[in-house]
Amino acid sequence: MRLNGARGHRVLVRIHGGYRDVTRSSRMTAAAWPIAAAALVLCAGIRTASAENAPTGPEPARVSFYFAAHEDDWQLFMNPSAFKDVADAKTRAVFVHVTAGDAGNGMGRRGRKHPYYRARENGAEVAIRFMADAGEQPAEKVSSRGGFNGHVISRTAYRNTVTYFLRLPDGHPTGSGFAGTRYQSLERLARNEIGAMAAIDGSATYHGWSDLAATVKAIIDHERGAAADVQLNLPEPDATINPGDHSDHLMTARLVLDAAKDLLCARRVFYVDYASSRMPENIAGQDRDMESSVVAATATGLLALDHASIWHPYHRTYVGRNYFRVQEARGACTAPPMQVSRKLSIQSARLPSGRR
Repeated sequence: MRLNGARGHRVLVRIHGGYRDVTRSSRMTAAAWPIAAAALVLCAGIRTASAENAPTGPEPARVSFYFAAHEDDWQLFMNPSAFKDVADAKTRAVFVHVTAGDAGNGMGRRGRKHPYYRARENGAEVAIRFMADAGEQPAEKVSSRGGFNGHVISRTAYRNTVTYFLRLPDGHPTGSGFAGTRYQSLERLARNEIGAMAAIDGSATYHGWSDLAATVKAIIDHERGAAADVQLNLPEPDATINPGDHSDHLMTARLVLDAAKDLLCARRVFYVDYASSRMPENIAGQDRDMESSVVAATATGLLALDHASIWHPYHRTYVGRNYFRVQEARGACTAPPMQVSRKLSIQSARLPSGRR
């Protein structure tokens, strides 16, 4: 395979000697999004549905998963791909955030009003609602604590999106972990340097890499259901294409590939992360506006919980760039043999609240 970037988000990937146009269409035809509109999301009250009246809707024809090590990764590296999937009414977009992105602070607040990890989660949630509402009035959301492979994980459903937060400790760019979270990291778990890894909020403890991978597999099976078209969006693990990346990004890619090793029917899309900032801009016009507006929405979510915005020169070096390669699926997916238990305890909340 060969990665090719071109302007206008038109990307060709060489597969089995031929080229495939992997540019996705979108139902969005409106003029470019004003970046300032992102701030309006914070003013919207989000109604929370109970278990009894939560909207179910038809099973989606397509499910697209976005796996991120940290709560701003998919916005910076996987957009406008994510925006276009959310805009497609026939697609369920599932966002799985593996670490808490806490930078070694755990549940700490860094001297601010709210924990740093919660501000980052709020940034992701605000961005997802911004994409999902797309000019519509706010809808109902369902926040829950789901059981997957014997572990409790935070899950939020909003329109055609689902968001997960596993809240594992940030592993440091080198994979060595932070003193504040007892040097736990995905890389150290994968290398068997530590026998277990616990979520920073104490919600779950994973006893070994295989336990964590089995949990991610359970999430994939739960959300894909009977959909025939499944796509896995993840960081690029090939260091020749994506050099100098964060350890958590690379380990998240390994985690997804291990969890989905038998799911050959799923298309895999690998995104260049940190290295993309050194590549030429390859998206423009409405696509670029969609990407930058989501980054701005994320920034407003952080500010709402009293932490610094990501709208600064460093993060903006990733805007205008969306590089990826595609590994095509083999055949159509069928429903997993056993559906994961949907025992969810519904929690009431009005966003943004800073609490879950």
